[in-house]
Amino acid sequence: MSCKKKAAAQVVLLMAGAAMLCFGVWRGEAATVLSKAIKLCLECVGIG
Repeated sequence: MSCKKKAAAQVVLLMAGAAMLCFGVWRGEAATVLSKAIKLCLECVGIG
């Protein structure tokens, strides 16, 4: 694969990932993920 094609593929995948991230934030999934992460960390430490 040529260098230009590889760079173009990387840019396309980066843009797709950024779009998916923005869509998830727009749907309010960031709060859900954060709350699950907090619960998991508290369980690992033994507090929750």
